[in-house]
Amino acid sequence: MPTFKYAAKTVDARSITGKMVADSQSAVIEELRKRKLTIISINEIKESSFKISFQSKKVKQEDLVIFSRQLATMIEAGIPILQSLEALQEQMTQPYFKTVITTIRDDIQLGSSLSTAFTKHPNVFDVLFTNMVRVGETGGVLSAILDRIASYMEKTLKLKQKVQAAMIYPAVVVTMAMLITVLLLVKVVPTFASIYASFGRELPGPTQLLINISSILQHQLPYVIAGIVIIVFLLNRWYKTDRGALAIDQIKLKLPIFGDLFRKVAISRFSRTLATLVQSGVPILESLDIVGKSIGNRVIEMVVADIKTNVREGESIAGPLMKSTVFPPMVTRMIAVGEKSGQLEKMLTKIAEFYDDQVDAAVAGLTSIIEPLIIGFLGIVVGFIVIALFLPILQITQIV
Repeated sequence: MPTFKYAAKTVDARSITGKMVADSQSAVIEELRKRKLTIISINEIKESSFKISFQSKKVKQEDLVIFSRQLATMIEAGIPILQSLEALQEQMTQPYFKTVITTIRDDIQLGSSLSTAFTKHPNVFDVLFTNMVRVGETGGVLSAILDRIASYMEKTLKLKQKVQAAMIYPAVVVTMAMLITVLLLVKVVPTFASIYASFGRELPGPTQLLINISSILQHQLPYVIAGIVIIVFLLNRWYKTDRGALAIDQIKLKLPIFGDLFRKVAISRFSRTLATLVQSGVPILESLDIVGKSIGNRVIEMVVADIKTNVREGESIAGPLMKSTVFPPMVTRMIAVGEKSGQLEKMLTKIAEFYDDQVDAAVAGLTSIIEPLIIGFLGIVVGFIVIALFLPILQITQIV
């Protein structure tokens, strides 16, 4: 459907502008009249398909943190929301986020609440964000809630960056090792193979295996790459199904080196998210529903679903956690104590802070473990290639 840009005046003679998606210009006129607006102009926006196809519709979490923090500061200073949004829209450099803020400002001009305007952009403002803003509007503590959201996102972003930093080093080293190995097999091994073919003798097993692998890569490399791409694509599609996501998330938590790190990150995120929501005044059942959707691990999402059932029946949060194999006894006991003492959010915050420190230690330990493992792996691979290539030469020397 086409998009129309309109200019109009409200009942109190304020000039407003906005955009509307509609079937025709007459539909826009009808909608504006329903809103009791005096129409000044309506024009259809002609956008090129190139711009639509290639405009990024992603907003970085860093930009969202700055937006929340600055909006909280301006609201706390007594600046009206409309003026605050106009100021943020003017200074925003990211094109898509700038458009989103403009749309939100226009919706508020037409009488919408801030939380309702946010819900129209779920790819920017998630369920946790919009629900907390709604609670802040209802309780008259919007600036405090926005500041709390910014603090929450800063801590989760920091945690995410730590995990990514831990993964980058081994990923880069393994990728470089694979590229070097493939280069040796495709460029170096064939040279030796042509020399050994002139000997007219049967080659040792390791050498023949290496030459066979080299021959496959030389003649079938495009098919090998295509096969890897297809496997990755199918795994990605499978991960988007409930069964596939559950299976892969279970494997992630049981990995020998990375599993412990994934578990600690998941527990920290669960604790911090639930603590932030409870502390902000979001009802417990709604909080659990949001936590389940935002945790990013299907195994823990199932545990949260059991917790919701327990709470709905008037039982405790700690019960399902004790039955699960994901949460250690220390976490479940602290949550149980927090429930009994009425300080659940305080206990959850302490758990999150403890596991943030644990993630730091795990990342440092992971780096120290991964480095010798990768070096050992490279030594074995390169050593095998060198020994396999020179075995025939050693045999000939012995015969001579």
